[in-house]
This record gives sequence, structure tokens and C-alpha cells, in this order.
Amino acid sequence: MSAAKVRIGCVGAGYWGKNLVRNFATAEGAELSAVCDADPKVQARIRREYPAARVTGSYEELLAMPDVDAVVLATPGSSHAALSLAALAAGKDVFVEKPLAQTVADARAVTDEAARLGRVLMCGHLMVFHPAFQRVVELVRSGALGDVLYIYAQRVNLGKIRTDENALWSLGPHDFSMIFELIGEPMASVSARGHAYLRPGTEDVVFVNVAFKSGVMANVQLSWLDPHKHRSLTVVGSKKMLVFDDTHPTEKIRIHDKGFDRPQEYHTYDAFLTLRDGDILIPSVPMEEPLRLEVRHFIECVRERKAPRTGGPEACRVVEALAAAEASLRRGGAPIIL
Repeated sequence: MSAAKVRIGCVGAGYWGKNLVRNFATAEGAELSAVCDADPKVQARIRREYPAARVTGSYEELLAMPDVDAVVLATPGSSHAALSLAALAAGKDVFVEKPLAQTVADARAVTDEAARLGRVLMCGHLMVFHPAFQRVVELVRSGALGDVLYIYAQRVNLGKIRTDENALWSLGPHDFSMIFELIGEPMASVSARGHAYLRPGTEDVVFVNVAFKSGVMANVQLSWLDPHKHRSLTVVGSKKMLVFDDTHPTEKIRIHDKGFDRPQEYHTYDAFLTLRDGDILIPSVPMEEPLRLEVRHFIECVRERKAPRTGGPEACRVVEALAAAEASLRRGGAPIIL
């Protein structure tokens, strides 16, 4: 496998799946063998744009193809677990869009089955592969910000309204995957409040709080009913503070030399705290399409038979946070102790 191209079968080529099809069709080390989609219009478009790929409306037919090494799933979240298990049973490696599943039990079942069969399982937590966020990870892990005190994320817009999942499950995986990449410790509790203003039973606005066992806290605001478009992550450290703003065209990261200093000899007295308001550093980050980097990573993992950066264990952690937040929503915001 290390020398041969990875033959890809994409399932779902609509709103987001078409981007996966495009990237796998052009990625070095990969070959787009087949595409599966139930929509005849999508099938016709794929036949025009990728004439070398076989097109089918049957998932079973795609799984039976001997020249498909790996399956890429861009289907509704409710189908992810079942389709992943079927692909693993057919002897295929699997790339599945986020979230891995809609229950913790299903996420663990898929992860355990991939491990048992020795297959590569990767979840599409795209933001982990964003070049600017990769720089954020480097800065946090290097200690440049000091100890992480708390994190808050905003992912809001007057945007696409989903009917198959609420804002928590639709938008939350992005921010939780980044938060967990930065905070490698167990969660202590999760609480969430939200409301369904547009469609009864489907929350379009959700606020989530996660407390970690060390005392670090993370807050996430999710909404597709907002006058602003924000895609930001703020990390407050004991030395410096950082803002990752994905909506800014050029200045994705700003490092603020801000905080409070406490003279060592007076470390127990708040009266001796002094405010530090220093410079703002905007590092230059060479940009490349995050999806292209994500696709490249999956191909590399399949060819070299290694664990992906966003594999089953990492995807399970995100599902655990989402499921706990969902449970808290149903209990009026009561904390879920983990």
C-alpha cells in the first residue's frame, strides 16, 4: 500500500461532499475510483466532472467494489456510525465527516471495531488541520502563553439552518476538536443552555460550558441566528493571550502581551497585582486549504498504516462532550458530571 495509490470511494457528493470529492480526485497518492450519491442530479454532475470515476446510487454496490481501498463518508450525521461499521466490515479504511456518531456508545463501537480489524479510521475534524490553528497549538504547547487559564469560542452566523441536527451537533464539533487539541486532560462537567427560536425542537442557539479537572474552563457559543459572522477562538494564558480569528482574511492570529503581574515577594496579596498591557504580535502563517491538508493526512495514514491525528479516540472525546451538552440542554442547563 505504501507505493500504490489509495483508491477512494466517496459517499455523498452534495453540499460538503463535493469538496471532499474534489480534493481526493486531485490529491497526490490517491485515485478517485467511485462516487455514491442517491440524487440523480448529483450523479450526472459527477459523471461530467470526473468521467474516470464510477458512479452509483447504491452504497452496497460501492462497498463490493474490489478497487476501493477506503471509503469517504459525507452523509447526514445520523448515518455515520452505521455506514462506518458497514465499510469496516467490508475491509475498507474509513474517513467519516464529523461527528463520528450521535451517541457515545456508537462512537466507541465504531472505534473499537476499527481497532479490532486493523483499519484506519479518521474523523473529519477540519479545524485541527487549519495552518493557523496548528500555529496556535505550537504556541500553547511551547509555553509561550504560560498556563492556559480558560478558552472561549464563538461560531455564529446568520447562516444555513439544519433540520436533521441542532446548532450544537452541527457547529460544536469544530470548536470542541480544537479545545481538546489544546487541553489534553479529562473533563469534569459539561453544562449547556439553548433555545429553538426558528424550529421547535431544533436549538439554533446554544451556549456550552466545559469545566476540566485542573480548573481550566472552556465556553462555546454556537448559533446560526446571529447578525455577525464570527469564527474565533480565544486562549487566555497566565503570560499572554491569543485570538485565532478565522474570518479575518490575513491576520488569523493575534498574540496579546496582556495580563497581570504579581511580584514574587508579594504573591499572596492581590493589592500588589500590576496590569501589563504590552504589544500585539501578528505572526505570519503560510496558508493552504485545510481540507487539502486533512485529505493528505488521511492518505498518508492509509499508506503508512498509522493512527490519524483525528482518529477514533479523539472523535469519541468530541462526541462525549456533545452528548453531555445535549443531556444538559434537556435538563434545563443542569451540569452533567463526567
